[in-house]
Amino acid sequence: MRRAGLLLALLGLALIVGFMILSDPPRNSSPGTRATQAAELTRISEAPPVSPTPEPVIPTATGGPTPEDPPTMTPPTSLTVLAPKCPVSDCRQRAGVSGQPNVASASYAAGLHFGTYLNWSLVLEPPRPGGTEFWQMIRLSPEGPVPSWEAIATTVAANPGAVWIVGNEPDVIWQDNLTAEQYAAHYGEIYDFLKERDASAQVAVAGVAQPTPLRLAYLDRVLVAYQERYGDQMPVDIWTIHGFILREQAGSWGVDIPPGFEEPIGRLYEIDDHDDLTIFRQNLLDFRSWMASRGYGDRPLAMTEFGILLPHDYGFPREVVANFMIGALEILATTRGEHGYAADGQRLVQWWHWYSIYDPVNYPTGNLFDPESGTLTFLGQVYAAFIGE
Repeated sequence: MRRAGLLLALLGLALIVGFMILSDPPRNSSPGTRATQAAELTRISEAPPVSPTPEPVIPTATGGPTPEDPPTMTPPTSLTVLAPKCPVSDCRQRAGVSGQPNVASASYAAGLHFGTYLNWSLVLEPPRPGGTEFWQMIRLSPEGPVPSWEAIATTVAANPGAVWIVGNEPDVIWQDNLTAEQYAAHYGEIYDFLKERDASAQVAVAGVAQPTPLRLAYLDRVLVAYQERYGDQMPVDIWTIHGFILREQAGSWGVDIPPGFEEPIGRLYEIDDHDDLTIFRQNLLDFRSWMASRGYGDRPLAMTEFGILLPHDYGFPREVVANFMIGALEILATTRGEHGYAADGQRLVQWWHWYSIYDPVNYPTGNLFDPESGTLTFLGQVYAAFIGE
């Protein structure tokens, strides 16, 4: 049984990798044009900001890491039947993962033939096994981008036409932790910086942890702040979101309250909601409706993180996770709606990235690959079967 009695337990886990301390003075944030501001920004020290989405999303743990089954085990027949090959002809190009480049390459060699991947940072020369596409990410602090502007410029020059995600969950206090106004200011500077160096760069808004009303209110503030600061609608090539189902309550488990908001609660999801596919689908529909109502209905959408974070002993053994994965993948691949992307047959989502290839410490529940054996886990086999060839 799932341990609902632990819902009010305090958060207990730390970030996988925190930001390095910024060593140089903060950039100039005086008024002026975006191009001028970008040129005047002072250098910020280098740091490898590879910290995935979740931190203290889990109530006080009741045991050790999620038990892992033998990675070479063949999925049971019942799950194989439930996981037909992806019905979309270009599924491999849409299907993605998140994780370290070396592990991503190894998992691809083991049979997980995804089309895109990311690892929450810049990579100058990312591996591209089988022609995969790597999505760059510029992490943020309240002072600005964490990698230096020089490092960003060098990476842009080496990766023309790349997708660039500006930030990671700015709405989460243990991730990029920005007010809506801070995010809007940084996004505008970075957008111009990228486009001035590579007009073909595709710039994406950072994914919020989940598309709930509270997080949509945060994004509304971002759009208003951008308009007020720069006098234009916020330019976006790709929208991204994360598809988790986590409690929104100050001081509780889940994803807390966005920076700059005084509301003590948002959606009070329970542990049993964490794999609810009805919620997952409705949140996705709601986000596409929000995009259309804000003038972005003609932009593609990527779900850059989704999966199961809570451990086995909270009611999420591998069979439960596999069934969530299968259901979520079918929703992502096939769901259409009036507010879907017209250029893609009204489909709601154009790309998706499972969390994660391999997280050995905090969130191993969704691991797709075992580096020690060099083989796909049970879940990795299920995902690979769905993607097909």
